[in-house]
Amino acid sequence: MTFELSKRALNITPSATLVISGKAKEMKASGIDVIGLGAGEPDFNTPDYILDAAKAAMDNGETKYTAVGGIIELKQAIVDKLAIDNGLTYTTNQVIVTTGAKNAVYTLCQAVLNTGDEVIIPAPYWVSYTEMVKLAEGVPVIIEGKQEQQFKVTAAEIEAAITPKTRALFINSPSNPTGTVYSREELQAIAEVAVKHQIMVISDEIYEKLIFGEAEHISIASLGDEIKQLTMIINGVSKSHAMTGWRIGYAVGDAQVIKAMTELNGHATSNPTSIAQYAALGAYTGDQTAISVMKEAFGKRLDTIYPQITAIPGFKVDKPSGAFYLFIEVSEAAKQTGFDSVDAFATALLEEAHVAVIPGSGFGTPNYIRISYATSLELLEEAVKRMKNFVISKQH
Repeated sequence: MTFELSKRALNITPSATLVISGKAKEMKASGIDVIGLGAGEPDFNTPDYILDAAKAAMDNGETKYTAVGGIIELKQAIVDKLAIDNGLTYTTNQVIVTTGAKNAVYTLCQAVLNTGDEVIIPAPYWVSYTEMVKLAEGVPVIIEGKQEQQFKVTAAEIEAAITPKTRALFINSPSNPTGTVYSREELQAIAEVAVKHQIMVISDEIYEKLIFGEAEHISIASLGDEIKQLTMIINGVSKSHAMTGWRIGYAVGDAQVIKAMTELNGHATSNPTSIAQYAALGAYTGDQTAISVMKEAFGKRLDTIYPQITAIPGFKVDKPSGAFYLFIEVSEAAKQTGFDSVDAFATALLEEAHVAVIPGSGFGTPNYIRISYATSLELLEEAVKRMKNFVISKQH
């Protein structure tokens, strides 16, 4: 018997990140020496003090159901973090703890979007934004951020895309996949447009702790009471505390929206894993030194491999200010090596050079690839060497 799939299931594009990472893992399992530069997760283990918090929670019997929206202690820790790091004042009824930041975005879309609602999404974008909007029967409206503008979109470009159906706008700073960081002035201009048109801003700040050089993280919600009321902050401990597998994220904002999200998750995931919540509580209330150590390592890797990447024929990339990705224009390299698309070029890098990268088509920009430098410097340098040799050996 063949079951008919729903239209929403058939309308979804698989995550390019997970597809490539899965194929790379299969090749590794078969004995092939693949270097994976695809997955967006720190290569560090979760810091010991966080592991200790999880162990203590198990020893103390914290293994039962919790409130759907998270334990009150973790919500308070998130409120405290936002006050200290971002100068923002919230109460615990404005916080929902979710099964990863991805679940926070998905549930938010389900809570606020109706059929035909438009959501403005700057490209390059994280691969799941468009799919989550579509799953909520919304309509993604894509604005291209050009490389000469550091992949950022302007307030004027956003305003030009607004229609009577516009419901929300995504801002991701620092950005996945580009690593770009919006300045205070740029965000202030965007905030003025959002307030003028009364549009929700979904501010994905998951990479806020990973910023290099002179750039600084500014939460758009901190730029005045009016924009704060329109902003839903998305964040979590996955990137900042090397806790990707623990699956703890959160959303913060309007209490009515948070209540609706909580009720939705009551019928979907129920509570996030209790032990992981106590680990996240330990992450936020313990010594934050580990964050600086990881950030320093990422910065060193970036400084080391950036000039090596730019030396590969046909690779064009600007040095990013945040996250742990390089977003590289490789259309010339693909053409010179005989491939009719960057997707085909990326597939060949995996199958022939044994380096896994993510094609930019999944991010709405098909002439690019994304590589993650959240792996050891030794592996990064070997991967760059393999890519350079691959390109040179195949050039016409």
